[in-house]
Amino acid sequence: MLKTMMTEMFGIDYPIQCGTLQWLSRAELVAAVANSGGLACIAAASFPKNGDLAKEIARTKELTNRPFGVNISLFPPATPEIIKEQIRIVIDMGIHIIETSGRSPEPYRNMIIDGGMAHIHKCARVKDAIKADTLGVDAISIVGGECGGHPGMAAISSMVLIPLVVDSVRKPIIAGGGICDGKSMMAALALGAVGVNMGTRFIATHECMANERVKQCYLDASETETCLVMESLMNPGRVLRTQWAEKVLKMEENGSTLEELYPMISGQITLRGFSEGLFEEGLYPAGQVVGRIRDIVSVSDLIKRIVNEALEVKDRLDSLFHRV
Repeated sequence: MLKTMMTEMFGIDYPIQCGTLQWLSRAELVAAVANSGGLACIAAASFPKNGDLAKEIARTKELTNRPFGVNISLFPPATPEIIKEQIRIVIDMGIHIIETSGRSPEPYRNMIIDGGMAHIHKCARVKDAIKADTLGVDAISIVGGECGGHPGMAAISSMVLIPLVVDSVRKPIIAGGGICDGKSMMAALALGAVGVNMGTRFIATHECMANERVKQCYLDASETETCLVMESLMNPGRVLRTQWAEKVLKMEENGSTLEELYPMISGQITLRGFSEGLFEEGLYPAGQVVGRIRDIVSVSDLIKRIVNEALEVKDRLDSLFHRV
């Protein structure tokens, strides 16, 4: 075990969270992370029908008896009614960890508290972390500009953002962005985080449902082959720099509206690509750390590798410092 406030809070063995991945954070991946001693959350947004979300939670429970959570996206098109119903399902299904992301969770805090759940709020700005802290969430997940998915408009790097947030709030910090192994995990812990969140790395695992052709494209990508799309919509997303992504960037440069962009940025296209290997279409979230990922392994082997490397880093650092 590698004990931190994160492991104690969530009842896990290692302070490693698989970043919640739209379409991919399903029962097989979530359970594999849980069984390996880490934390993962089902992405509720992948299941627009509430009955399907309940079924996925039940399916995950069949695969693991270890703690796992559910991520509730507060971004549109989710409405307050949808969000409340998703939270109600999580409570009724006996899940004790909830992760919110996107907008402020303030309207839902009482419901989460009454449900007795540990609450992680994920954000990308110092002011949002401070707000979450004042709301009394149990942990704050902060993601730097290198991250895949949504790094925020400022896109501040993790090396700067993590200590800024650690120094600004009282709650424990889970750090994401640029983290994929034991070395980067130890760097985040050194900056004051109690654990790490890594999403891109877990795409390249056997238990992730992404098509093998798509996984290979992640392995082939370099650290320079990501870009930020949807900045014109004030909702930037870091994705692999593909021809499809380049088309979106060109449309944004030419002033295309949301209505004009929607056929290109619809998540349904990416879902089909993940499922069928149609990499020529869709936007594929990826952090800059994709350039450091070179193999596909089981979740269990990945987490063991991360922990062993972290301990090696600790031993190396211990050998460098001697108290006088």
